[in-house]
Amino acid sequence: MLEKLRESLLNAPIVHRGEYHYFIHPISDGVPRLEPALLEEVTDHILGMVAGDFDKIIAIEAMGIPLATALSMKTGVPFVIIRKRAYELEGEIKLSQETGYSKGELYINDVKEGDRVLIVDDVISTGGTLVALMNALEGIGATVTDNIVIIERGDGVSRLREKGIDVKTLVRIDVTENGVTIEDIHE
Repeated sequence: MLEKLRESLLNAPIVHRGEYHYFIHPISDGVPRLEPALLEEVTDHILGMVAGDFDKIIAIEAMGIPLATALSMKTGVPFVIIRKRAYELEGEIKLSQETGYSKGELYINDVKEGDRVLIVDDVISTGGTLVALMNALEGIGATVTDNIVIIERGDGVSRLREKGIDVKTLVRIDVTENGVTIEDIHE
């Protein structure tokens, strides 16, 4: 299972940004190209992990979008994109988020009290984005049925679990100057 994901991670190019080793991958970056077979493998696996019913899929811009699109097409459930810029629509909620390498604002539209949502994202490193999103969704009164992130890197998942936030991941990796090492994969 997840052979395409495993192979693509092990072959991912590494670039260096200061002392940070950044892996380049179709799921997290959209380059090299995202092959339909990899996207299908990942989204089929996500659907096998989902615990409850949901009436909206939430994706975080930008690389959560292909995941949410494919899941929406497979399930018939609409998706909402958490955007990095304001649209100033009625009810828009602004939240501040910080990742391992950036910080900024995100904007939530079209999530209402009582919505049951599935959150999908590409990578979790520090967990900062998901903490901010979970707090905002709780404030709205939405129920998160599942948080599923494809690639786990760093201590973000353990930090979230310490806060009582459950996150499911497909693969946990480490990245060094020599490449990606797969530490665990959800089979």
